Amino acid sequence: MSGTTETKQINESHIQKAQQVSKTTPFIQLIGMEFVDLKDGQATIKLKMRDELRQPHGLLHGGATASVIDTAMAFAVATKLAEGEKASTVDLTVHFLRPVVTGEIVCTATVVRGGRRLLTVSAEVLNNEGKLIATALSTYTKVE
Repeated sequence: MSGTTETKQINESHIQKAQQVSKTTPFIQLIGMEFVDLKDGQATIKLKMRDELRQPHGLLHGGATASVIDTAMAFAVATKLAEGEKASTVDLTVHFLRPVVTGEIVCTATVVRGGRRLLTVSAEVLNNEGKLIATALSTYTKVE
């Protein structure tokens, strides 16, 4: 495993790779997530509300929101990994602040600290009106 994470320049090749992964990963496609943007230590994913994602009361299912968060975080973490390194979620804490009934959500995840083995990531999820609907904090570990 490599040492501490370092700043790396995200170029068009990184963005194209992330777009390709988002288009070819079955779970991402199943949920209907869309890749939006990638920067060093940061990724943005969006999800349009549809009936299949509703819980029994008609709101966006919390699991769908958590999946978008975890996916955005994984893309953000990937920008901090060396070639060939992999990482996995250790924990994920989500605070649901507002229900979502229509429209779409946009999640931006940011690596707040990258160490030799663990990375701490935060995320914010906004609705169409730019209102905060969820926040999250997660830890990822580099795996061999």
